[in-house]
Amino acid sequence: MLSSKRLLQADEGRRQFQWAKGHMPALLLAKQHVDKSEGRNLLSGLRIGLCLHISKETAVLVEAFHSLGMKINLVAANPLSTQNPIREYLSHYLKVKVGGNKFESVRDYRHDIDKLAKTDPDLIIDDGGELHVAYARSKGNNCFGGTDETTSGTTRLLALQKKQMLKYHVIPVNEAQTKHLFDNRYGTGQSSLDGLVRATGLLIAGKVLVVCGYGWVGKGVAACARGLGARVIVTEVNPVTALEAHLDGYQVMRMGEAIRLGEIFLTCTGQIDIISRGHFEKMKDGAIVGNCGHFDREINISDLKELSSSSKRITEYVAKFGLGNKSIYLLCNGRVINLVAAEGHPPEVMQLSFANQLLAIHYLARHRDEFARDSPRVLVFPREIDEMVSRFALSAFNLTIDKLSPEQLRYSESYSC
Repeated sequence: MLSSKRLLQADEGRRQFQWAKGHMPALLLAKQHVDKSEGRNLLSGLRIGLCLHISKETAVLVEAFHSLGMKINLVAANPLSTQNPIREYLSHYLKVKVGGNKFESVRDYRHDIDKLAKTDPDLIIDDGGELHVAYARSKGNNCFGGTDETTSGTTRLLALQKKQMLKYHVIPVNEAQTKHLFDNRYGTGQSSLDGLVRATGLLIAGKVLVVCGYGWVGKGVAACARGLGARVIVTEVNPVTALEAHLDGYQVMRMGEAIRLGEIFLTCTGQIDIISRGHFEKMKDGAIVGNCGHFDREINISDLKELSSSSKRITEYVAKFGLGNKSIYLLCNGRVINLVAAEGHPPEVMQLSFANQLLAIHYLARHRDEFARDSPRVLVFPREIDEMVSRFALSAFNLTIDKLSPEQLRYSESYSC
């Protein structure tokens, strides 16, 4: 029996869930497709382990799996990103097993992931690869397929494959065009700036904002920062991407130069030590540092603490570090700013990512016997799913497009000039 406080949270979570669901029609269309394609017969009764950010958008995906008869076990993909009302809603109203709590310790967060891996589920959906790694290290051998949501997760899956530690076929959902072109760019762009503003309450217009990395996430963050009036500098290691940032109208320079100019720094790389000891030493007084990547290793917090003579928490999401005669402000303990200080991606974006997840799980179930004959590997994202999600999204946004005529189709397949 829930306490009155937790029941109030569960009711609040239900309202948030209903709001998100009303803005995710593409995911609902994907669920209808799976249902009509006998997906219920394939998926009903299967146990699925989810390591995702526990948000109102995730709740809509969880409900879709629940309605298809799957047995769900959900843990958080970040120790700071859980929306507690959603956790209570899923636990109380859908009777889903949910681990995770806002501001839980890193130890508890990792324990939840390891505990889920040991339940040996039939299928796994991950966000960052930590559950996949935990399962690879476990004694489990029941899981026959999985997916991952992120660039960071795909990197770890490929490393597991190289070490021959992968135990099942995995579809990297991040490689879908309908995921990274929209989720990584528009979703992370808007929600990261939302997190920055919520955490600090400061005016962005006129400030020098350094975007570290110009992949899809960096593109979105840079565009949204410029839209709010920031003077944006981009740092990069990829010459092609750096050139693209220059032609998109941004200042491009080395980190060693940008570090002296920036007032706000946002890391968007998925790499380690993007901002470390030497950078902190050269920053301006009052510099603000935040991370938009999945893991909290882009900013070397240990270096910052070692350099600091004092530290104190200013707000829930802002910590002040004293370095001699200057101060540096760290946001969200270096964890992903859009999910810690804000609410993550908008539902209109997540409907595409989660439609891909649902259809990828259905695909793995349909090909289960075929994959059982092959060595486990990271698969190429199925083009048929990308195209299907595109059609669902166009319908969701009430958009129509042209079709090639039969004559145009024949011309496109010929060698005529």
